[in-house]
Amino acid sequence: MTISSAYIHIPFCQQICHYCDFTKFFYNERLADEYLEALENEIHTYIPLEKAKVKTIFVGGGTPTAVNHSQLKRLLKMIDEHFDVASCEEYTFEANPGDLDEEKVRLLKEYGVDRISLGVQVFDDQMLEEIGRVHRVKDVYTNVDRLVQAGLTNVSIDLMYALPGQTVEHFEKTIDEAMQFDLPHYSSYSLQIEPKTIFYQRYKKGTLIKPPEEDEAEMYELLQRKLSRAGVDQYEISNFAKPGFESKHNLTYWNNEYYFGIGAGAHGYLPGKRTINIRPLPAYTKQAMADGKPILHEEPVGLKEQMEEEMFLGLRKTEGVSLSSFKHKYDREMVDVFGQAIPKLKERKLVQEEKGFLSLTPRGRILGNEVFQEFLLDE
Repeated sequence: MTISSAYIHIPFCQQICHYCDFTKFFYNERLADEYLEALENEIHTYIPLEKAKVKTIFVGGGTPTAVNHSQLKRLLKMIDEHFDVASCEEYTFEANPGDLDEEKVRLLKEYGVDRISLGVQVFDDQMLEEIGRVHRVKDVYTNVDRLVQAGLTNVSIDLMYALPGQTVEHFEKTIDEAMQFDLPHYSSYSLQIEPKTIFYQRYKKGTLIKPPEEDEAEMYELLQRKLSRAGVDQYEISNFAKPGFESKHNLTYWNNEYYFGIGAGAHGYLPGKRTINIRPLPAYTKQAMADGKPILHEEPVGLKEQMEEEMFLGLRKTEGVSLSSFKHKYDREMVDVFGQAIPKLKERKLVQEEKGFLSLTPRGRILGNEVFQEFLLDE
């Protein structure tokens, strides 16, 4: 089976955001040098000889652009030496506004990166400070302009809603300002209080209060309405794009296709198994240098799990899961496998069947987790 994509994790940040539970560490030049050496060793284990042909490469974090110029060049060169970048359909780097000086933008362009995902979160300096972001609104304008001038026009920005102290009106201003950029792609996520984060500690103490659920739902509906009117279509629960600019890499996940997961804490999906890498930096670096296999956990994925995941992941897409693709992949009809769940969810108006696809209704999107639970199969 073909490995469609590669996810490469760079865990360094200049500042740790209060809500983030991804694998991340304060940037340190020496640690970053050691990490890149270990990372190359891991990549070489997967791809020892000729360059791997993949449809998409996504370099995420942390903040991949938090490293210095020589380290960024080393990282880009390493990827270029192991992957056939020229035949890649989409090559994305995550970045924080303010990180992208002219030299970093030049390097990204020179090594074939053709898509940038900017972690903007909110267009309000005070709130950026309150959630632990280091950039300010003016940095978004500077960096988007710098990217566009360099010909990197496929830019996506991430927004957050349901933040502490955020009202519906406040989020509407963020949406409006984000839309002024007229970008091809927008992602937006509601705040989740994750363990081992600053926000989690405050939440446990009762000092962090999220907006009420009805406000959160209103923010989400407002986002959908405004972007749809502007011709930026929702193609997944949290993602919106102009036609043809959907994230091909993220579609790898939602289409339940195979991908390499490389770097500290990275998750991968290879034929027959899902992998999770070691998270702590010293332990990851030590193991990757020792044998190039810094895997913490491998979970076998049998037919039952594959079919469940096909539904959990595929139903995140607006178009839903193709009945014919399901039959082609698993040699059985979807309705035969999920004969109890589908009628029940249709009756509750949480899913619908149209043009050969099973998809979530607008109400189903809001109650997504309830829907996904119904697709757990008995042994």
